[in-house]
Amino acid sequence: MSERLLIVEDEETLSASLKRVFLRDGYEVDTSGSAESGLEMLENGLYDLIITDIILPGIDGIELLRRIKEKFPEKIVIIVTAYASLETAVEALRAGAYDYVVKPIIHEEIKQIVKNALKQRALQAENVLLKKQIERQYDFSRIIGESPSMQKIINEVKKIADARSNVLLLGETGTGKELVSRAIHFNSSRADKPFIPINCSAIPENLLESELFGHVRGAFTGAITSKKGLFEEANGGTVFLDEIGDLSIGLQSKLLRVLEDQEIRPVGGTQSIKVDLRFITATNRDIEKAVKEGSFREDLFYRINVITIKLPPLRERKEDIELLVRFFIQKYSKDLGKAVNEIDDAALKILKTYHWHGNIRELQNIIERAILISEDGIIKVEHLPEGIKAEGSFLHQAVTGKLSIEDYTKAFIQKYQNEFNEQQLADMLGITRKSLWEKRKRWGITRE
Repeated sequence: MSERLLIVEDEETLSASLKRVFLRDGYEVDTSGSAESGLEMLENGLYDLIITDIILPGIDGIELLRRIKEKFPEKIVIIVTAYASLETAVEALRAGAYDYVVKPIIHEEIKQIVKNALKQRALQAENVLLKKQIERQYDFSRIIGESPSMQKIINEVKKIADARSNVLLLGETGTGKELVSRAIHFNSSRADKPFIPINCSAIPENLLESELFGHVRGAFTGAITSKKGLFEEANGGTVFLDEIGDLSIGLQSKLLRVLEDQEIRPVGGTQSIKVDLRFITATNRDIEKAVKEGSFREDLFYRINVITIKLPPLRERKEDIELLVRFFIQKYSKDLGKAVNEIDDAALKILKTYHWHGNIRELQNIIERAILISEDGIIKVEHLPEGIKAEGSFLHQAVTGKLSIEDYTKAFIQKYQNEFNEQQLADMLGITRKSLWEKRKRWGITRE
């Protein structure tokens, strides 16, 4: 669909001339001889851009501009005048004009201005759409889990999302710490500012300081130009420092200064730069143990540990596995263009009882792989990696009828009794604790 232009100009010759020029370029064009009729046409029609003269009968072009911006703030307005005064130009731009054109009008010039303005408008609309998509991608519904532990975390994240306080996320690798950090950022008042994730263990130690703080020209060999650091790039937004437990003591002290003063100093620089940052940090290490051992600064720990959220490993929230499986089936079927919509009961049972050393990330990778090799729209046991099938082999035999209920129960107790407490084990087997004790005694199974 062509863009629609409205030309508000009382000189009929100029109005007709501009209309011909833009019609030849494929635009839809309407004209108006006064601001009053122009406003009526705006009420009744959809226009992408308005070109208006400043000197008009009745309401002048500056007042028309103000009224347009008051009622239709997204509209692009270009001002045209024969009076090339800087004062008028400044007044028009302050009132919200996109640009200012002086008579006599050069057709190629105004065509280029209109083209640039509409291109900028399209980019802005695209950015708004992208921002909404990102916000939807990281809203709270993306933190999947109906288990009590995950519901508690979701409620807590909702409460603290818009606070200024720093957040420490604890949990094993693959438990979703970055997803939670993004949900916090994109549901806060900083959502329209940058979110910068930094993996402290992925950047070599000798480069990390320059990456975080930036550097000035000549600060070290190879620094031929000055460079902004990630902290400065994130100004006004959120920095996510993953694996903060791997940060060296030297960088810990410099990070502490940023947290305390909200100032950074580039490598080799003499002037500090003021920044406004919220920090979300994460680690899979026992950070309190690191503090006691002296490998992590106690004062920094207290600075990052204002709000602490501990993400449970997947093996402690097994009731969420089926939800996650179905979510990843839907996601990767769409991403990979494959019509895989189901998982059979035997494969699902194996996934539900697997130990999940790599947590959600491991499950995600396994489902992606299974969809790639599935040929009939269903994920089956044979589509699962051998390691998972080996760990759950007795279960596979049970669900395929090769083990009796008694044999399955015995194998299950032997395999998992040292990973779960009595009540959890009994619940998973669907029996009472007393029945579990009796079965263990009958089979001579001892608990470590």
